[in-house]
Amino acid sequence: MSTCLGAASWAGLRAEPMKVALVHDYLIHQGGSENCVEALLEMFPQAPVYTCYFSPETMPERWRRRDIRTSFLQRLPLGKKNYQDRLQYFLPLMPLAYESLDLSGYDLVLSSSHAFAKGVLTRVNTLHLSYIHTPTRYLWDLNQEYTRDYRGGALKRALLPVALHYLRLWDFQAAQRPYHLMANSRYVARRVATYYRRPATVINPPVDVDYFTVIPNPREDYYLITSRWVPYKRADLAIQAFNQLGLRLLVVGDGPELPKLQAQAGRTIEFLPYQPREALRDLIANCRALVFPSEEDFGILPVEAMACGRPVIAFGRGGALETVLPAVTGLHFPEQTVAALVQAIRVGEAQAWDARRIRQHSEQFSRQRYQERIKDLIDTQRERFMTVPLPL
Repeated sequence: MSTCLGAASWAGLRAEPMKVALVHDYLIHQGGSENCVEALLEMFPQAPVYTCYFSPETMPERWRRRDIRTSFLQRLPLGKKNYQDRLQYFLPLMPLAYESLDLSGYDLVLSSSHAFAKGVLTRVNTLHLSYIHTPTRYLWDLNQEYTRDYRGGALKRALLPVALHYLRLWDFQAAQRPYHLMANSRYVARRVATYYRRPATVINPPVDVDYFTVIPNPREDYYLITSRWVPYKRADLAIQAFNQLGLRLLVVGDGPELPKLQAQAGRTIEFLPYQPREALRDLIANCRALVFPSEEDFGILPVEAMACGRPVIAFGRGGALETVLPAVTGLHFPEQTVAALVQAIRVGEAQAWDARRIRQHSEQFSRQRYQERIKDLIDTQRERFMTVPLPL
């Protein structure tokens, strides 16, 4: 299926319509990377989406109306639950799955990759631009942790380092295939340079800042932390800090760490299960501040909080260094320790926050801004691709 650009033509591109395809790692749960793909689909509404696996049962219904084209992994018996967990058993097949996708008929391929989508094969006259959400974590910076925590049998544990080594070699070569790389933050761009030895243009992911709004007279009688609770989210720091301070903290979400967190909580800590989007928006809009103690590649949630005019108290590493302005839209604490977080909360308690200024800062991360920057990059790279000869 061919796809035309939204306008008659973009500056710097050929006058005739381009055939465009999108590629994404897999479609199992709606998250930040899937939001990026949907923003691209607004730009190219007829583009097919190629992926290794699509779970219509666990994705929003609107995805079933789209042109989704899958690899041979779609035919494997994964059952109806825990798709993502079961896909790990097919990791050795992932390179073949992506390389089997037929992208031979396209002028432009845009891949969205936190794993293997960047490794699709394209023809020499196809411009492939890849948006890197993160270098594949379990192959690179979390390789040791992934190997240590793997819960397979003895034989699988013995073979795992060999399989990961093979995949790491393939992943490096796959990252050389796109003509140009994008990264969702400067933090990720540095990791791309470290592991893939390539530069990347930083384009922050789209945040639906129009959905999140500043409300008059927010209650501000609680702090908020929300996520799917796994160890690296470090909700334990927040619980211990608020136990010590005696301030009210709402802990929203589910996950394997939840029982442990509940056991640590004192009388000022309240737990809520996973909340629908509208309910979560209301909780964010009325909180005194969002607490964000994890190290993330970008971190969409802090921007959503700032779109509500709420300050963010964030660990000062990763994407939060690029989204949270100290003493303007929030605060950074320098170490993942209870003492550092307690000190940041006390500083925040003594500060007056300007909700309108916080909201204004969030608008630079809008969906429209993301699309504009993608459009500009396509313009630039398309012109370069058509005029600059490849090195021999």
